[in-house]
Amino acid sequence: MIELWGRSNAYNVQKPLWLLAELGLDFKHYDIGRNSGDLESADFLALNPRARVPVLRLGDAVVWESNSILRYLANQFEATQFYPTDPLLRSQVERWMDWELASLQPAFIDLFWGYYRTPAATRQQSLIDAAQQQCRVQFDLLDAHLATQPYLAGDAFSLADIACGVCLFRYFNMGLEVEQPAQVMRWYRQLSQRDSFRLTITQPFDELEGRSNF
Repeated sequence: MIELWGRSNAYNVQKPLWLLAELGLDFKHYDIGRNSGDLESADFLALNPRARVPVLRLGDAVVWESNSILRYLANQFEATQFYPTDPLLRSQVERWMDWELASLQPAFIDLFWGYYRTPAATRQQSLIDAAQQQCRVQFDLLDAHLATQPYLAGDAFSLADIACGVCLFRYFNMGLEVEQPAQVMRWYRQLSQRDSFRLTITQPFDELEGRSNF
C-alpha cells in the first residue's frame, strides 16, 4: 500500500497527489501539517528527519522531497509516458523539474506568502513587488518556451508539467492582478482539462489566507 503524508492543500504535496491521480493508484493519505507538532512527532521524524512534507512510503521504501517522489513513482510504476527512458528525452523532463525548484517555486512562494498568507495589515508592498517581478520573469520564460511546443518537455504531458504547473491555479486565483501570458494560459487551460488536475489542484485554498502558522 502506498502511503502519503502531507496536507492536501500544500504546494509540494499536491505534486505527488496529482501524479497518483494520473496513475490511478490507490493510496492512504495522512492529511497532516495543520496542527502544531504534527511534523515533529517521533514517528514522523523517523520517516523524514527534516520534518517536512510530502513523504511517501511503499513497503520498506521511504521517499521525501516532492520531485524525488515524482521520479520514484514514475520509475516504480513504469510510467514512461510521463518520464521517458531515453536519456535525452528524460533530461528534457528533468531540467524543467530542476528549474522549478531553483527558480519558479522560490519566486511563486515568495509572492504567495508575501501577499496571500500574510495578513493585509502587515504586508510589505516592496517585498510583494519584488516577488511579483521575479514571477513575471519566470512566467515570461515559460511563455517563450511554450510558444514552440505544447508541453514543457515536448509534445506530451510529463512530470515537468506537474512540477511546474502545480502553482498555476493559485497564481491566477489568489486575488492579485498578474499578467496572463498567452502561451502560459493556453498551457494552463490544457492542464485544467485533465481530471487529475481538477481533482487535486483546483481545490479551495482560502484557509491559507492570512495564515502563517502552517
